[in-house]
Amino acid sequence: MPRQMIPLTHADLSSFARNLSGQLAAHEGAPSHLQLLNMLARAAGYRNLQQMRASAAAGGRLATRSEAPADLRRVERALHQFDAEGRLRHWPAKRQMRALCLAALWARLPAERLMTEKEVNACLDAAHLFADPAQLRRELVSEGLLSRNRDGSDYRRIEAAPSAEARALIRELAQCMKARADV
Repeated sequence: MPRQMIPLTHADLSSFARNLSGQLAAHEGAPSHLQLLNMLARAAGYRNLQQMRASAAAGGRLATRSEAPADLRRVERALHQFDAEGRLRHWPAKRQMRALCLAALWARLPAERLMTEKEVNACLDAAHLFADPAQLRRELVSEGLLSRNRDGSDYRRIEAAPSAEARALIRELAQCMKARADV
């Protein structure tokens, strides 16, 4: 049977060594291989080796499912495009930054509801400062974040999972707006 690699990390090496030393001192004679593995696992904060193995296996399974982490530097640059109240100050020049800002505006539109052009404009007007809801509306439609009838009478937010950066930006803006509302 091949040996299973189990990663062992501990934030404080001193407490790890102190815990292991205390366990070794309390043990009579030299510990067996399994006893030593259990001591190491307990020193790392697990109940025993089996819990440590199960935790490592679950971490591996979850890591393969999770997506790439957000580029927080990009999120931070996008945050600079918004004022303290979470409104878009100006239309970004770079396409990637525009897409990220559009995702933040998309999040403010009501989900699963038909809206008129006037309602969409009202939502967008409250979310930006440069007085061009038509441009934002067109960009949202062209990016696939908003759908509209051919005659432009009805709009609907298209539900899709935003990117990791967009989720982080939406979360940060929501916190800014909540903090501003609490003041």
